[in-house]
Amino acid sequence: MSSTLPFWILNSARNSIATLQGGRRLYSRCASNRNKSRWRLFSQGPGTLKSSAPCNGFALQKAYRHTSTEEDDFHLQLSPEQVNEVLRAGESAHKILDLVSGAPNSVLRFESNQLAANSPVEDRRGVASCLQTSGLMFGIFDGHGGHACAQAVSERLFYYVAVSLMSQQTLERMEGAMESMKPLMPILQWLKHPGDSIYKDVTSVHLDHLRVYWQELLDLHMEMGLNIKEALMYSFQRLDSDISLEVQAPLEDEMTRNLSLQVAFSGATACMAHVDGVHLHVANAGDCRAILGVQEDNGMWSCLPLTRDHNAWNQAELSRLKREHPESEDRTVIVDNRLLGVLMPCRAFGDVQLKWSKELQRSVLERGFDTEALNIYQFTPPHYHTPPYLTAEPEVTYHRLRPQDKFLVLASDGLWDVLDNEDVVRLVVEHLAEASRHKPDLAQRPANLGLMQSLLQHRRAQVLRAADQNAATRLIRHAIGSNEYGEMEPERLTAMLTLPEDLARMYRDDITVTVVYFNSDSIDAYYKGG
Repeated sequence: MSSTLPFWILNSARNSIATLQGGRRLYSRCASNRNKSRWRLFSQGPGTLKSSAPCNGFALQKAYRHTSTEEDDFHLQLSPEQVNEVLRAGESAHKILDLVSGAPNSVLRFESNQLAANSPVEDRRGVASCLQTSGLMFGIFDGHGGHACAQAVSERLFYYVAVSLMSQQTLERMEGAMESMKPLMPILQWLKHPGDSIYKDVTSVHLDHLRVYWQELLDLHMEMGLNIKEALMYSFQRLDSDISLEVQAPLEDEMTRNLSLQVAFSGATACMAHVDGVHLHVANAGDCRAILGVQEDNGMWSCLPLTRDHNAWNQAELSRLKREHPESEDRTVIVDNRLLGVLMPCRAFGDVQLKWSKELQRSVLERGFDTEALNIYQFTPPHYHTPPYLTAEPEVTYHRLRPQDKFLVLASDGLWDVLDNEDVVRLVVEHLAEASRHKPDLAQRPANLGLMQSLLQHRRAQVLRAADQNAATRLIRHAIGSNEYGEMEPERLTAMLTLPEDLARMYRDDITVTVVYFNSDSIDAYYKGG
């Protein structure tokens, strides 16, 4: 990509306006391979899921992003302050202390941010601490075919994991409270909630299914609960199963039925980390990613990947798919680097149209749903013979934290499409270096006029640059504003931020990033027995 790309984007956007007019907008688009849509083909029903309300804390003023029309003029000129306002709108940061003793945790703090390309944004993120067990959970959830599945998974998955880790005694107390209609003990403390819930009126249904799950765990009579790897494996698959069963169950409430259908027929990939002391577990299903930034004793930095993308470029995934289906489907299970020719990730929640039989899909959709109004994707790929083709089973990685493990980055594929692992580590390291840089000490320098002028110019430049205080923001800024040489181009950045909302997804994806910083002193003390 050349440095003139922003102008090419703008010209292309202008020329594309006329072809995207009218009330029947595409459900999603297959753009370039670099900014790939998850689904290749979509129905073109009116999108009733659109909302002008802020989604997951991210809202853009119409002066910055808007739907294109022939009459509208693009608002292309953003001041540096306006660029920062847009980029920083979704920021979140939190310092971590042990909730009981107040002592430092192995996690020092986290910084997070999100930039939308879809309208509404389809990514979700969450951070929570387990109150009945130990540990912090961080999650990135990348939706496709709508935001409904990502929203549901981001709100519910942590509860399944937390319940899986509970002891028999704690589960018995939970069940006792339900039977006696007493308040439940708190399960999670949200440090970053996924956002305003669209499921407030159906949480009782979700609680009922969570209760069924913990009743089954009680029947196993395990005194200490599942280990973390088992908890992550079972939670991912059990939640996906519940999502599938909820839409099949007879529900009288129309809103509940419609939401259940939207959740099941949209999809979401997920990557979550559980940190308990020096024990780090990462569970991944799809093409979100987690990496560690590691500083060796000699001061050199390196990247340690903790996940593998589940897509057609992963040879292990290709082998798994071929093992799970007849040899006659070897050439059709992956077509054009997509699962059955339509979906990029090979693992995901929801997406029941790649998991159910054709008969079950017809049976559910014939129950009087207005699938066009609900924007439900209906398409059976060719060579759909032996479902399920898609799974939510995660790949779980364990890593024992060391003092040299400085930070963890979790992000949706919108980041990894444009920045590689090493670039991400480098940018976070540069952010840390800038944040720790000390101000010049005038008392220890000769106070001459030239020096004073130099210092004033330095400080003025710092103010004008207004360095990001959040590492996730820095990553997003470079992801959409850097040229092919890794250099920031203000014109490119402005162009990418001012694309109308019905064109933005053609050139970039939703980007969601969480950076978790580890407390090296606390980790070192663990190994020294402190």
